[in-house]
Amino acid sequence: MSLTAVGGALLFLSIGFAGTWLARRYALARRLLDEPGERRSHNVATPRGGGIAIVVAVLVAVAIGWTALGGGLALAAFATGFALVAAIGWVDDHRPLSPALRLLVHVLASALFAAAVHAGSGAPATVAIAFLAPLVLTNVWNFMDGIDGLAASQALIVGGLLALGLGGPWPLVALALAAACAGFLPFNLPTARIFMGDVGSGAIGYAIGALCAIATGQGGTAAAWLLLPLAPFLVDAGLTLARRVLRRERWWTAHTQHAYQACARRHGHRAVTLGYALATLAGAAVALIMKEHVTTFIASSLFTWYMSAAILWGWLQYSRGAGTDAAAPSWKENE
Repeated sequence: MSLTAVGGALLFLSIGFAGTWLARRYALARRLLDEPGERRSHNVATPRGGGIAIVVAVLVAVAIGWTALGGGLALAAFATGFALVAAIGWVDDHRPLSPALRLLVHVLASALFAAAVHAGSGAPATVAIAFLAPLVLTNVWNFMDGIDGLAASQALIVGGLLALGLGGPWPLVALALAAACAGFLPFNLPTARIFMGDVGSGAIGYAIGALCAIATGQGGTAAAWLLLPLAPFLVDAGLTLARRVLRRERWWTAHTQHAYQACARRHGHRAVTLGYALATLAGAAVALIMKEHVTTFIASSLFTWYMSAAILWGWLQYSRGAGTDAAAPSWKENE
């Protein structure tokens, strides 16, 4: 890592740490607290909205990248969409909004980014990914942000990996995301003193989705290796949602049926967050090894990895009778 990269990482780490500290003071002063309850994962009232520090760090990185490395329509659209997702999350952290309104803003933000990628002569597949990836991951990160340290640690790992595989101003954005999450984590582990909130979880998911789309545009189908470290979140969120739809449940409402929730009830937040982090680190390591291989090898590796993750999801869900809301709910869908 160059001295410039080290300096940037320290800057964004400082913004994440200091910004979270300030956000906690603000939340306490405004009484922005998540109270304990049967759909909550904590036992004491805890401030929310700490993810605003991560948002600020990423926007600072965009500004620096634009000035030092040259901007572009895609970077401008990313910043606009990222700010929109963060803003609707910030408002929702203060005053709950309807899911339909939040989804509408998420769709708009993703459409803006996809339109910019299309204007930059992106291939149709890349444009589709530029719309779907931010939209899907915005909500996946929100769904999976339910226990101490989980969403931030995953973003730290994935953001760090993206920083190694992108060109132009985008590595700086990914570095800011990873470093700011590292600055946030001391307040969210080992027992949370502040939660990320929708302002953080939604914005993180949007950023990772957009960066994955950029990686696809720069690397073509070979960028599929990025799906490996995303497997823990995509499999848990995707299979849990599919099961709820098949059961004809109100899948858009809060629940306690994710695999990480079932594990947290049995083993606690720290062990589950560590387990997911190790799985993501393993996926990142394999991704770095195989990213130079041919597409067929990447495809076979992805199939094997995701099938293994799906089998593990089933074991985690159904061992010891887990996987239903009846098993001592202890989480919250939205911080």
